[in-house]
Amino acid sequence: MNMRWLIVLVLFLAGCSSHTTKQAEWDPAKPVQGALTWMPITEQAAQEWGVSPRVITAIIAVETGGNPTLVSKSNAVGLMQIKASTAGAEVYRHMGWSGQPSTSELKDPARNINIGTAYLNILEHGPLAGIEDPQTMQYALLVSYANGAGALLRTFSSSRSKAIDEINDLSPQEFWEYVGKHHPSPQAPRYLYKVSRALDEM
Repeated sequence: MNMRWLIVLVLFLAGCSSHTTKQAEWDPAKPVQGALTWMPITEQAAQEWGVSPRVITAIIAVETGGNPTLVSKSNAVGLMQIKASTAGAEVYRHMGWSGQPSTSELKDPARNINIGTAYLNILEHGPLAGIEDPQTMQYALLVSYANGAGALLRTFSSSRSKAIDEINDLSPQEFWEYVGKHHPSPQAPRYLYKVSRALDEM
């Protein structure tokens, strides 16, 4: 665990090295407490979709700290910061519905958590299917939730099957390091870091 956090710290500092102002260490305590408010809904959605309630809670903590009305500049809405035109539309298609969720629907805590959890399930059994190690799968899910599964897989190969094979050749720690070094978005390793901190806080 100590070695893992040393690597996390090195990757985090490397990601921040291009900024003149040093970012403060993220404290997960208050956001996690806010996210835990929604645990009854989270556990129900987790059971329905086969996703860890702890992972859902950690995502809520990182995304909004438990604020169900938050709307980002990129129009991500609600507790799990869902974009209606991407993740929302994908879940609607999966359910056999047309269109996409409305902003008011995504501000509803139960609907937001259910849609966000369904999206995690779709990622796991769709583009990320075949990743063998459970910890690596969790990391891959988090990076894909934040930045898209396509961006993650293309970091390894233009072929999905080859990307999955390459991921399976890595340990979870090696996967984390690879993402930190090669993912096109600097948000990816930081997102892993923050969600992992949130999970440790629970």
